Amino acid sequence: MHPKLKEHIEKIVALTEDEFAFVSKHFIRKSFKKHQFMVQRGEMVPYNYFLLSGLTKLVYTDDAEKQHILAFAMEDWWDSDFQAYYTQTKATLSMECLADTEVLCLSRDDYRALCAGLPKIEHFFLEKTIFGFLAAQRRILSLMTASTQERYEQLIRQHPSLLQRVPKTQLAAYLGVTRETLSRLSTQA
Repeated sequence: MHPKLKEHIEKIVALTEDEFAFVSKHFIRKSFKKHQFMVQRGEMVPYNYFLLSGLTKLVYTDDAEKQHILAFAMEDWWDSDFQAYYTQTKATLSMECLADTEVLCLSRDDYRALCAGLPKIEHFFLEKTIFGFLAAQRRILSLMTASTQERYEQLIRQHPSLLQRVPKTQLAAYLGVTRETLSRLSTQA
């Protein structure tokens, strides 16, 4: 299996070669092209995705067909419509590739088998879930309390590579501003 996954897991828990071989058996490797959807609203979500390469966006489309970008994901990140994945319901979000993307896919059954067969992996996923929850809380608070300029500066500090990899119109949508406002912010920063 891919060494990036082992490095990623070992940031939280150490694995023996046999343990990593057990972990590896539960993943499927897939490739997606730019603009291809990995998750589509209204469909079942079979996998949680670990990105080996590429870039994705997670989007909610409202009744007026306006797209709201919830998140971007890049190498060494996990992403999916987690509610649909864990509850085995239809997706309310879509996940689209912004570049050719290679992932390791983990089905819900394989996730459960991994956690049951190797408790340290359950600990790993608990830690990743906690980190994700904390990031979501920070994003919600930022949207509620920070100025547009502060949100932009926070994005630059936390994920500077996104500025080179994501089109400005999509960065603007993520920040909840127009493309013109984003242009003004980038000249002020």
